[in-house]
Amino acid sequence: MFKAILIEKTVDGSNDHYQATLKDVEESQLPAGEVVVDVHYSTLNYKDGLAITGSGPIVRSFPMVPGIDFSGVVSTSSNPKFAAGNRVLLNGWGFGEKAWGGLAQKVSIDAQYLTPVPAAISLKDSMIIGTAGYTAMLAIIALEKNGLTPDKGTVLVTGANGGVGSFAISLLARLGYQVAASTGRPEEAEYLTQLGACEIVDRNLLSEPGKPLQKERWAAAIDSVGSHTLANVCASIKESGTVAACGMAQGMDFPASVAPFILRNITLAGINSVTRSAEERQVAWARLAELVDPSLLASISQEITLDETIEAAHRLMKGQIRGRVVVKIQD
Repeated sequence: MFKAILIEKTVDGSNDHYQATLKDVEESQLPAGEVVVDVHYSTLNYKDGLAITGSGPIVRSFPMVPGIDFSGVVSTSSNPKFAAGNRVLLNGWGFGEKAWGGLAQKVSIDAQYLTPVPAAISLKDSMIIGTAGYTAMLAIIALEKNGLTPDKGTVLVTGANGGVGSFAISLLARLGYQVAASTGRPEEAEYLTQLGACEIVDRNLLSEPGKPLQKERWAAAIDSVGSHTLANVCASIKESGTVAACGMAQGMDFPASVAPFILRNITLAGINSVTRSAEERQVAWARLAELVDPSLLASISQEITLDETIEAAHRLMKGQIRGRVVVKIQD
């Protein structure tokens, strides 16, 4: 037996009942996979919050174990790429949505989805970084590929208090960039400054409908908000700048104009962290191993237990959680 958060749906007449509970699960219920991993840490991400609370149509089949990422130690493996005792992690690939995820003490998974944990990173720190830090790194790599360098000007980060935003600010600052942080929580200005932000931007200045072409303010941006915010960000990017879009917290719509793309030659780079190749993942994690300051990780994270995860998911969806939430899986 092992403990796992299990999301189940029952049909009573015309009504669906959707519930997440912490349960003891028989190991025989584990999906078939080449590698069995003893999970040490997972995280609580926005997608996990949607899945656990039923706030969005994230879960594709039932019952489902949520958790879009995890880190742990290989218990058994039938694939020569991994052996018992190897430290591994997972980000994305639809786990926690289409296949059982990491909010459980054990995971059974095919080797192609696993990434070795860099030697310089602990299992816990790999999850403080998690999908959020990995996504932020992919966004920065995309900006760099489009020619961004620190001398080009300030980089805007929206959704600054979230996991992706927090990491984007700290990583950009470590790379020598001037960073502007957009937030709707002015009381968090000190926190964002400690991460490396040199300017705080009121979220309300970006979240409402705006002009299709606005004053050039930022050399580039990393946006995890979408909707009007992304449209206004694009309208305010300097000539030949790039926006890396990696989230849709405000909405999936993009009520924008082609004007900044044609008249200012800007680029909108989509960041899909879910299905990146093994090579891209390893490059991103190698960069993270070099750049992440371990002393910073504690300040942008909090640790909870598996028992506390469902309640924390409800607080996450109410906007009551800052930074990264790491879930300690093993007792």
